[in-house]
Amino acid sequence: MPKIKTNSGAKKRFTLTGSGKIKRKHAYKSHILTKKTTKQKRNLTYAGLVDKADKNNVRMLLGLK
Repeated sequence: MPKIKTNSGAKKRFTLTGSGKIKRKHAYKSHILTKKTTKQKRNLTYAGLVDKADKNNVRMLLGLK
């Protein structure tokens, strides 16, 4: 059985937590920030978790399954 290659883009964007969940960053925080409210930008700062519908796809990209 050959080894599964890790997707380079995925390994830069996702990290595993200690309990096995997958952490991600929010989108829309990189540019065109002048028209976004301070509250919106502040809430985009915090990390989120990958939804369970997408979990298997992300795990495959990370070479975990």
